[in-house]
Amino acid sequence: MSSDLGGLAGWVTGLMETLGAPGAGIAIALENLFPPLPSEVILPLAGFAAARGDLSLWAVIVWTTLGSVVGAAALYGLGALLGQERLTRLAAKLPLVNPADIERTQAWFARHGRKTVFFGRMIPLFRSLISIPAGVERMPLPVFLLLTTLGSLVWNTLFVLAGYFLGENWAVVEGYAGVATNAVIVLVVVAVVWFVVSRLTRRRRNRGPEASSPRGRHVA
Repeated sequence: MSSDLGGLAGWVTGLMETLGAPGAGIAIALENLFPPLPSEVILPLAGFAAARGDLSLWAVIVWTTLGSVVGAAALYGLGALLGQERLTRLAAKLPLVNPADIERTQAWFARHGRKTVFFGRMIPLFRSLISIPAGVERMPLPVFLLLTTLGSLVWNTLFVLAGYFLGENWAVVEGYAGVATNAVIVLVVVAVVWFVVSRLTRRRRNRGPEASSPRGRHVA
């Protein structure tokens, strides 16, 4: 099958032909660490391989979910190594970022972290990144692993089954998933623009009263 494919698809196919279902798991683990590797290609392709009889469907689902958990655990460890204090110090050095923003984010994650980790595993781009704040906040590791496993199982199963039932047309999944990814990117860009504009506006408002005060006036 690899002779008919090139690029990422060919590499993943070669990995699965060499290692079997564990090869798909390794590819997904790497996808967690390097988001440019899209699971929207790897998972349907693995499902297609299962439909051809090259791999066991259940083995593909189990190994890809295990790969997701391993990759997420590595990023969790990175977040735990970074820690709250170091993150706050780094944030204080960034323009337009107020350490209070980090504190509010931490408080929000403390209230909604479990739901965020579970559902975040089903959102493009955030699937990998959500593991870092979980590590920063030191979410109990067993809870993190359980939620990551469940969320990854749902996501992986859907995409593997899509490739399994679509067969030769497995690549159609990537097109639809690309639309969702682009929508997430647009939302992120809008959120960033809103954040920057609101911060600049707030700074100008704060400078207004300061400039009109006796200290802010220049005496000739």
